[in-house]
Amino acid sequence: MAARRVKVPAADDIFRPTAPGSDATPEAAEPQPAKKAVRNTSGRVRHDEKMTVYVTSDELLELEHARLTLRSKHGVAVDRGRLVREAIAIALAGLEAEGEQSILVRRLAEPAEG
Repeated sequence: MAARRVKVPAADDIFRPTAPGSDATPEAAEPQPAKKAVRNTSGRVRHDEKMTVYVTSDELLELEHARLTLRSKHGVAVDRGRLVREAIAIALAGLEAEGEQSILVRRLAEPAEG
């Protein structure tokens, strides 16, 4: 007899705003990209590719703090993966639009700390 998997709601489903007329409806909660950042991200779909990125504990705390700030102050509930994919899309759109003047090129061209 095979064990049945029970689907448990995610934290984003539990903590989403439910009050009628709330400003944090899914449509209102979608972040509006900057004019130059027209690159679309994949959003909430099944992703077939995986990439491992190592970060410091401080970077992970900053990422988690940003995620919680998005949820508590802006009504935008996202997981860390989506937050990272959006940040990548913004950085790549800036590179496409601004080339050498993009923040990505400028930051990566700086001498490494260490």
